[in-house]
Amino acid sequence: MNTLEDLITALRQQGKRITPQREAICRLLVESDEHPTAQQIYATLQAQFPNMSLATVYNTLETLVSLGLIHTLGSAGDDAIHYDADTTPHVNLACISCHRVIDLPTSSVTALDEEVGQNSHYKLLGARLMYYGLCPECQQRQIEINPA
Repeated sequence: MNTLEDLITALRQQGKRITPQREAICRLLVESDEHPTAQQIYATLQAQFPNMSLATVYNTLETLVSLGLIHTLGSAGDDAIHYDADTTPHVNLACISCHRVIDLPTSSVTALDEEVGQNSHYKLLGARLMYYGLCPECQQRQIEINPA
């Protein structure tokens, strides 16, 4: 997993000024186990940086994605792109009801990652494996709403 310093260094090497807003975006990504959308990042940081634009969030995320330092996960059933700062091989589980995304580390994915790298001769920058379903909390809510 990348550190705050990894993200800041990469942005600086791309010629980006390290503003307090960009640093806060990077910090939120690496310190959270959430998989936020650009809108969620913007909303979270809005009070701290009232003059920050949504474009700053998107531009920062796009730069980090293009460098392979964060991944886009796509939609979690909410038609929004979620971002993941953990680029190590793992499974993402998305709940199509509450739209929460969690990580599931597994040795199988690590082994698959190694096999793909060896057999393809690619320099792998990461992988994305997303499963969709209902989290335990949403399953319980469905049972409470529609008891059998």
